[in-house]
Amino acid sequence: MKKFVVTVLAVMTAVSMTACGSKVAENTVHSVDDLPGKTIGVQLGTTGDIYASDYEAEGSTIERYNKGNDAVQALKQGKLDCVIIDEQPAKAFVEKNDDLTILDEEFTLEEYAICVAKENPDLTASINEVLASMKADGTLDKIISNYIGDDTKGKFPLELDENAEYPNGKLVMATNAAFEPYEFYEGEEIVGIDVDMARMVAAQLGMELQIEDMEFDSIITAVQSGKADIGVAGMTVTEDRLKNIDFTDPYTTAKQVIIVRK
Repeated sequence: MKKFVVTVLAVMTAVSMTACGSKVAENTVHSVDDLPGKTIGVQLGTTGDIYASDYEAEGSTIERYNKGNDAVQALKQGKLDCVIIDEQPAKAFVEKNDDLTILDEEFTLEEYAICVAKENPDLTASINEVLASMKADGTLDKIISNYIGDDTKGKFPLELDENAEYPNGKLVMATNAAFEPYEFYEGEEIVGIDVDMARMVAAQLGMELQIEDMEFDSIITAVQSGKADIGVAGMTVTEDRLKNIDFTDPYTTAKQVIIVRK
C-alpha cells in the first residue's frame, strides 16, 4: 500500500510539473554589475540592443527578438537571464506578468526624437517648430500624461477637428506598434503617445497622418528610401543612427531598464 501511495504521488508530481512547465531558474541579475557573462534579451535594432552589445566583450550572450514581448516570454521560460528594454513598455509587460519585476537601478537614460531623411531638412525644421509650440503650450505634456500616470491616464484624449482639411497631403509615419504606451494596438487601431504626438504634428503642418506598422529595424530604412516621411517609435538619437538619418529635437526623456524574474 505504501509503495502504491508513493507511486501515485510521484505520478501526480510529474503531471503537476508537466502542467506548470519545467522549473525556471532563479534570478541571478540583481544589478547592472551582474550583466557580464549573462544571456540578455533585447528587441532587435533598439537602443537596448545597441548598449547591451557592449557586454558581448565581457562574455555575455545577446539574444535578439523582433518583438519585445518575445524576449519577455523567453525570460519567463528561463531561456534568458534578463531583458533590457525601455521603461514604459517594461512596465506594461510587468503589469501583465506577475512573475517578473524591474530592477530599481536604471540601465541608461535616453531621449526620443523623430527620424527624418537627411534629404528632407525642411521637414525636420518644420516639425521642430511644431514640437517647440507643443512643449510651450503644454500639449505635449498632456499627450504623455494621457498614457502615463495613475492620476492622469485617460484624462487628456487628443481632440482634432474631424472636418479639418489637409491641403498638404499625407505624412507617412513608420512605426513598430508593439511598444506600449508609445505605440500599440487597441483593437484594430494603433494608438499611443507617439501616435497622438504625430497626429498633432501632422495636423499643424496641414497633413493627414498615415501610419505604417513594421519591424523596428526596418523603420530607418523605410524613411531613408522615401517609403515613409518620418519614423516614430520611441527612437533614441545615437551616433550610429545619425550616420544614416537625421533627427528632430527630442520630444521626451526615457530610460532603459532591466526586467528579471522575481
